[in-house]
Amino acid sequence: MKKIENKITMFHPYVTEKMRKAAYDTLGERFIGQGPKVDEFEDKFKEKFNVPFAISVNSGSAALETAFDLLDLKAGDRVVTTPLTCSATNLPLIRRGCELVWADIRKDTLNIDQDDVAKKVLKYGDIKAIMNVHLGGIKSDLEAGIIPIIDDACQALGFYHDKATYTCYSFQAIKTLTTCDGGMIVVKNSEDYQKAKLLRWFGINREIKRANDWRAWREREMLFDVTIAGHKRHMNDVAASMGIAGLEDFDEILNYRKQIFDIYRTIQSNGLKLIDSDTNAYWLATFLIEDRENFIKKLFDYNIETNIVQSRNDVYNIFGGERQELPNMNWAEDRYLSIPLNNIMTLEDAYYIKNVIESGW
Repeated sequence: MKKIENKITMFHPYVTEKMRKAAYDTLGERFIGQGPKVDEFEDKFKEKFNVPFAISVNSGSAALETAFDLLDLKAGDRVVTTPLTCSATNLPLIRRGCELVWADIRKDTLNIDQDDVAKKVLKYGDIKAIMNVHLGGIKSDLEAGIIPIIDDACQALGFYHDKATYTCYSFQAIKTLTTCDGGMIVVKNSEDYQKAKLLRWFGINREIKRANDWRAWREREMLFDVTIAGHKRHMNDVAASMGIAGLEDFDEILNYRKQIFDIYRTIQSNGLKLIDSDTNAYWLATFLIEDRENFIKKLFDYNIETNIVQSRNDVYNIFGGERQELPNMNWAEDRYLSIPLNNIMTLEDAYYIKNVIESGW
C-alpha cells in the first residue's frame, strides 16, 4: 500500500468562513466582551438543544467549576467519579479538597459503570455528587436517585437528559463546535440560573447594571449590591458570534463526522472492536485493540496519528498516584486507542485509514 505524504492528524480546529466573518464583524462593535452576542448565543443554544436554562462561560472547565459552586462542594465532600476522563473533570474537585471515590468503567463504552457507582454509594453512604462523563461522545445514561449528577458532556455536544442536575459543555479549539474556547452550563431552575450568572461575573447583576446604563451609582446611592464572591468566567461576544454561526451549521458539521465514523464501522479486522452506541456525538473514534503497540507503529509508519487521548486519572500523583482495583479499567488500560476524526480530513483519508488497518499489523 502506498504511503501518503502528509500526516492525517487526530484533531484539527474547524472554523467555517461564516464563523470567521461573524467574529471579524463583532470586533467592530461596541461590545467585544460580554454583550448582546452572548445573550443571543445562549438563546439559540437553548432553542437548538431544547434545554431549560443555558449560561455561557469561558471554558468547559469553568462550566464544571460553576456546577461545583452551585452544589457548594467543599473539603471532605465525597464525589464518585470515573478515572477515564480528561483530568479537567477531576482537578477542580481536588482543589476544593473533595475526596474522590473512583468507580469502574464499562468494557463496552468505557463510560462509568452504573453497577459500580451503586456499590460505591452503598459503601460510603454520604456521596455528595456523581460525575457522569460522556467519553468521546458516547452517551452515558446514569441514574443515581436523589444524589446530584453532574453530566460532563464536554465531548458530547447536543446530549442532554433531565436526570442530570447540571450539564456542562465545551467549545474548546478541537471540539465539534468551537468558539476558540468557551463552555456552557445547563441548569434546571431559575434560581440556579440567576446564581450561575452571578458566579461568572464577580457576583454582579449585569441586568441591573444595564438597566442603569452601566452606572454603579446615582445620587450618591449604590445601584446594586454584591453578595456572592463570583469569578471572571464569562464568555465574550467574539466567541459567542462564532458560536451563533456554528450552531447554524451544527447538523452539517456533525453529519460529516458521522460519515467518517460510518466508514470506520465497516472495518473488518480480528483483534479490533470499535467503541460505539446507538447515541453517539462522534467526537472520538476509539477502538479496543489486541497488540496495541504494533497497531500504533503500523499507523505511524503510514502517517496516521493515533492517541489514547485520555489517561486514567488515578495514576497521576495529584490524585494519589495509585492504580485502583478497578477490573474493567485495568483490563482496558492497554487496549483502548483513538484514530483521526475531524472535519478537516477527507472521506478518502478515512478509507485510507480503513485500508491500512485491514492490511494487518
